[in-house]
Amino acid sequence: MTTVTLIPGDGIGVEIVESVKQIFTAAQAPIVWEVELAGKSALESKGELIPESLVASIKRNKIALKGPVETPVGGGFKSINVTLRQMFDLYQNVRPCITTAGVPTRFTGVDLVLFRENTEGMYSGLSYYDERLKIVDSISRISEQGCHRIVLSAFEYARKHGRKNVTVVHKANILKRSGAMMLDAAKEIAKDFPEITWNDKIIDNMCMQLVVRPEQFDVIVTSNLFGDILSDLCAGLVGGLGVVSGANIGDGVAIFEAVHGTAPDIAGKGIANPTAILRSAILMLEYMGEKELAKKIYKAVDNTLDTKEERTGDLGGTANTATFTQNVIKNFNSL
Repeated sequence: MTTVTLIPGDGIGVEIVESVKQIFTAAQAPIVWEVELAGKSALESKGELIPESLVASIKRNKIALKGPVETPVGGGFKSINVTLRQMFDLYQNVRPCITTAGVPTRFTGVDLVLFRENTEGMYSGLSYYDERLKIVDSISRISEQGCHRIVLSAFEYARKHGRKNVTVVHKANILKRSGAMMLDAAKEIAKDFPEITWNDKIIDNMCMQLVVRPEQFDVIVTSNLFGDILSDLCAGLVGGLGVVSGANIGDGVAIFEAVHGTAPDIAGKGIANPTAILRSAILMLEYMGEKELAKKIYKAVDNTLDTKEERTGDLGGTANTATFTQNVIKNFNSL
C-alpha cells in the first residue's frame, strides 16, 4: 500500500475527490489517503493557505492528489499552485489531451501530451514596481538547466510511451536568447534519441496550427507562460478542462491535480463532473507503476462517457456526481 497526500481543496473539490475515493475503493487501488487542507478551507480552519502539516505530508509521502484550491483575491496572497510547484521544484507540468469518443468536440483524433516548464519564466515571481513612473517590470527568468531538464523530460516521455515526435514551441524570433536556449537544449538532447524526430514552432503559429490540424502533434514542450496558454487551448480541443488530467512532477515528488477551478456557483449541488480529477488520479496510478489498474479504470471512465445518460450534465448527460461515480464503478466491474 502507498500513502498518498490527498488535498480535497475548495468549492467542488470535496465532492469530486470523494468520487475518486469511492471509485478507487471499488477498484481496490493499493492506496491509503492522508487528508490535508490547502487554500481557502485551510486559511479558515488553520490560518494559513499552505499549512505546515501539508508540506510535511508531501515531503513524507512524495505523492499527492489535489483538488481545485482557491487563492483569495487581494491581501497579497501568492498562488497556491505556483507556491507548491516552486517549493517542491515540480518543474514538469504534464497535460495529456486525448479525444474521448463519448465527448462531442469539433475535432477527432487528437492525442498529444504537453510538457510545460513549471518553475521559471514569467512565473518566477520577479516583479518590480516603479511608483514614480507607474511602471511594472515582470522578469521572465530562463535558465539553461531549466530548459535542458524540461526538454529532456519530453524526449524521455516520448521514448517510454512509444511516441515519435517532439515539437519545441518558442518565440526565438523576438525573444532571441531565451528562445535559443530551449532550441539549443533540444538540439543537444535529440542526439541521444535517434528514433524520435523533432521540430520547432513559433508560439503564434503553433496556436494557429493547433486549431487547424491538431492531430499532427504528438509531444509538445515549451516554457511556462506559453505552456499555460497552450495547455488550456489543447484541453479545449478534447472537451475542456473538465475532462483532462494534470500532473506536476519533479525529481522524486509529484502532485497530480484537477486543472479546472473551484466552481463555487455549483459547489454543494452534487452536479460537478469528477472526470478531470479522476483522470489525474489515474495518471498518478501510472506514475506509481500500477499501469494495468490505471488502464482498467480509464476504460471504465471512457465507457461511462460513451453513454450519454451516464455522463454529467455539463457533457449533455443526466447523471449527477453520485450517479456518475456509480456508473464508473459499474463499468469497472463489468470489464
